[in-house]
Amino acid sequence: MNERETVLDILLDIDKNKAFSNIAIGKALKKNQFEEKQKRAFVTRLAEGVIETRIQLDYIIDSYSKTKVSKMKPLIRNSLRMGVYQLLYMDSVPDRAAIFETVKLVKSHGFSSLSGFVNAVLRSIERDKEKVREKVSAVPYIKYSVPQWLYDFLKETFGADDTDKILKSASAERPTTIRVNTSKKEKSELRGMIEEKGIEVRDGFYAPDALLINGYDFIKRVPGYREGFFTVQDESSQVAVKSAFDHYRRTHADGDNDLTILDLCAAPGGKTTYAAELISGKNTDSQKKGIVYSFDISTDKTDLIEENTERLGLTNVKVSVSDATENREELHETADLVIADVPCSGLGIMGRKNDIKYRVVKEDFETLRKMADIILDNAVSYLKPGGILLFSTCTINPYENGDAAEALLSRNAEMAKLEERTFLQGIDNCDGFYFCVLQKKN
Repeated sequence: MNERETVLDILLDIDKNKAFSNIAIGKALKKNQFEEKQKRAFVTRLAEGVIETRIQLDYIIDSYSKTKVSKMKPLIRNSLRMGVYQLLYMDSVPDRAAIFETVKLVKSHGFSSLSGFVNAVLRSIERDKEKVREKVSAVPYIKYSVPQWLYDFLKETFGADDTDKILKSASAERPTTIRVNTSKKEKSELRGMIEEKGIEVRDGFYAPDALLINGYDFIKRVPGYREGFFTVQDESSQVAVKSAFDHYRRTHADGDNDLTILDLCAAPGGKTTYAAELISGKNTDSQKKGIVYSFDISTDKTDLIEENTERLGLTNVKVSVSDATENREELHETADLVIADVPCSGLGIMGRKNDIKYRVVKEDFETLRKMADIILDNAVSYLKPGGILLFSTCTINPYENGDAAEALLSRNAEMAKLEERTFLQGIDNCDGFYFCVLQKKN
């Protein structure tokens, strides 16, 4: 594997084909899964770094190039981004190597006529590295490499100090959060298995079944993954599901026997599988304890859910394609618990999906909110009297979160709010996330 060639392929896939960054990187790593760990780590670091700091890199390149980045050929602009990122952020790469390898990459793709231009831009930036860093740090939205409107929106919503913490967290290294499948393995046992392989493990901050892992190469090679002993799920999401169950148990004398759960926007299946584990416990005949009907809008999405439920060995999940915005009369008042993780702007997971900040525009807030309102009203109609609704998003935008919950209550007098919580990335030790637990009155 030529690491820089692989990174260039990833960036071009994103640039030309509008591929999502996590999918493009994942595809490249899977293709090279048997390469040395060090090479794969270099690819991940450089690709994620360029994507994360793209606005900043383009700002720097535009300061030293007569041709603006937006007017360059995709291969040239992405090669320059790679070169500048190595110069500024990868101390393990000597400056001369960063420049030489970038120029070589351009030449190898038939752009020898532009190699002098690429070389000149990179050498100018190399000479002015300290001045470049000072210039970048002076403009907050450039410093954090987010669109200016988004920086202004976050600052207006959360204030300057918390906005800095939120945006700083996007580039910080963080562990992977996994949820132990306690229907198959005790948490302490799985922790020991993982630690034996030299992987760093510690308990989560908020969720009882969470572990945080660092220092592994490929998630599918972590002990216990293939056996279904764990799945990847952020703590904020785990807390939301657990809270909904706790509220159900507190308000129902018969506990959680024979529960019917609907998960309306379920892919990739984190909440579905956690709900299935919570109602089955150690019961081998888990369907007697309840069932989760897991829906999403396409077979691509439902395939992901089925893959996860099968790996985890869960027999109490039924997966099917369904559009959550369409009200299904046959589901009216059938559910004890409905999970509605509605479409949102994703501002809580900018650090995990670095291209979200480039894709979202302010006008999306209204469109997404209208869709969420429809899904939430459908969810209310599916609840039995006394049933619990878990409304959640992976955004930190109040208009999509608390405002949507209040609007739901104003439209549905039979609903009451039981709990509401917002996690902010960089302030809390997890992704940015919102959830609200509501109950339909008897």
